[in-house]
Amino acid sequence: MHKRKGKRWLAATVVGGALAAGTFTLLPASAQAGPVDAAGGQSATQADFAAAAAEYKVPVSVLLGVAREESGLQSHTGYSNNAGWGFMNLTDATAQMLAQGPSGIPAHSDLTSAAKHPELHTLLAAAKLTGIPADSLRHNLRDNLRGGAALLASYQKQLTGGTSDQPSDWTAAIAKYSQMADEKAATSFTSDVFASIRSGVRQTTSDGQLVTEPADPSAAPVTGQLGELKLTKAVGPSTPAECPKSLDCQFVQASSTGLQVSNRPANGITINQIVLHTTESSYDSTIQTFQGPNAAAAHYVMRSSDGAVTQMVSDKDVAFGDNNYDSNLHAIQIEHEGFSAFGADWYTDVTYQQTAKLVKYLVARYNIPLDRQHILAHDNVPGGKTADLAGQHWDMGDQWDWTRFMKLIGAPFDDKSSGVGPVGSAVTIAPTFKKNLQTFTVCPADDPTGATTACTPVTIPASSLFVHQGPSEDSPLILDANVHPTATSGTNDVSDWTTTVQAGQQFVVADQQGDWTAIWFDGQEGWIDNPNGTNTIPATGVKIIQAAGTTAAPVYGTAFPDPSEVPTGWGADPQNPLTAPNYAIPAGQAYVADQPPVNGQDFFPSRQGVVNGAKQYYTVQFNHRYVYVNAADVTATAV
Repeated sequence: MHKRKGKRWLAATVVGGALAAGTFTLLPASAQAGPVDAAGGQSATQADFAAAAAEYKVPVSVLLGVAREESGLQSHTGYSNNAGWGFMNLTDATAQMLAQGPSGIPAHSDLTSAAKHPELHTLLAAAKLTGIPADSLRHNLRDNLRGGAALLASYQKQLTGGTSDQPSDWTAAIAKYSQMADEKAATSFTSDVFASIRSGVRQTTSDGQLVTEPADPSAAPVTGQLGELKLTKAVGPSTPAECPKSLDCQFVQASSTGLQVSNRPANGITINQIVLHTTESSYDSTIQTFQGPNAAAAHYVMRSSDGAVTQMVSDKDVAFGDNNYDSNLHAIQIEHEGFSAFGADWYTDVTYQQTAKLVKYLVARYNIPLDRQHILAHDNVPGGKTADLAGQHWDMGDQWDWTRFMKLIGAPFDDKSSGVGPVGSAVTIAPTFKKNLQTFTVCPADDPTGATTACTPVTIPASSLFVHQGPSEDSPLILDANVHPTATSGTNDVSDWTTTVQAGQQFVVADQQGDWTAIWFDGQEGWIDNPNGTNTIPATGVKIIQAAGTTAAPVYGTAFPDPSEVPTGWGADPQNPLTAPNYAIPAGQAYVADQPPVNGQDFFPSRQGVVNGAKQYYTVQFNHRYVYVNAADVTATAV
């Protein structure tokens, strides 16, 4: 549940107390501390860096600087971190990994060619150079460092004819190690490495080892060397950003591995979602990551401090932002600089204002429904298949003020009196953000900055309400057995999307007892604290969705055509119901849809072909996330 997006780590650790809106405060190397070995001498990891550097005649400062920029000295463990392994981020992407990764593509045949990119297989190149088995390069830290050093040395010899003990002489090799083809991105990566070399390093790694390197103030990149790499120049004015004129907006092309070229909506693909994300990294680092070879890109990236926007994927193209290809196919993805666990510090006033301008522009351009089943965060998007449900991301989290934002885009849902109707009626979740103080637990796994060293309760304003198993604060939180298979209740972890409803979402009233309202939620009856109906508003103009017969109606994470409707050889995506515990609409329960059903649809980029299926699917608010239901399996009653 705590898996995060694969974003390049910050060049230095953001430490406790250093988070502020739009800024990073970094401790100098001398202020950081960490463990050494039992005798107080050099740590084992420090010795491994030194040994690997000596073996391949790479300056230790260069090897350590590259490792720090590639991984933040956090141990990568495969595809969930850009297909990279270990501190050196040695990549080994297979077609299967791509199919299971952020693109969310389960079956398309063009994955095979995508997996052939050499930049996705630096681990195999390192294995060939060193003779070290690939599995050791993945799992053994010292061998991983040796593999990275061998690659750097091979690039250096290829580009300059030999190794050197001067870091500046390694400029082109460092840039080549980044595997970035864009000149601006490769230059930025190289500059960050040299910034680390100049300032020195004193950092505790993810395995608890102190690594140090003295500052080298004279180290600087020799940018003239980059000409040897024949890097792509930045996109010029011929590719204007698709933004409202009032936005500070530029276009920087993302890597082709993070998107699919398409022609939406002219080719018939409907754009009907806006999906908001949190970068879990800095603005510049995210842009750099999206230009790299292994990242799932978004259409837009927004800076927290001033709302500046970089568009990285044309709206007509499909960006791999959601880990659900159906959502990717129909969505515009907007990343926001920040960290979800500390969203209140990062979702600044200017972020709300500028995001609203961009969303209003996109909504008008593509006729996107203005409701919370189509204006979403990543945490509202389901996994496309059962195996993906538990690992789907939880950004932007519960600190984004949905009431405020929907009002800014001209779609307020709190413009009616609070209250709750009778059993069987629909309600809109509508707590008052600033007054709705909720206590969440933030754990180290939720915080990629490293600032959180132990699980800590925090009480903050939130857009969400907790869902309980019974009508009392002491009742356990509702259980999603797919995410918590050995538990008896959910958690209040800041990353646990399974136990909350968010402002603007709509549900059907199942019962009422004192201050508590029961709703149908996640195939169960869940209870929210709702004294005098202050946290809900009666909903009208929606459809109540129920199973058509006495058996439960299946629910889906995608709305693809049936495979039989796809031409032979095109690589049809499966359209199977979700089979996790409780993932269905049982007879007697009811859920909310607020738009008519739409036909299933899929896209096949190698043929630039679009297939529309005969079956129609409602988008239904099922739990914290939406699901699809086949219109033929349910009844829909307007209220």
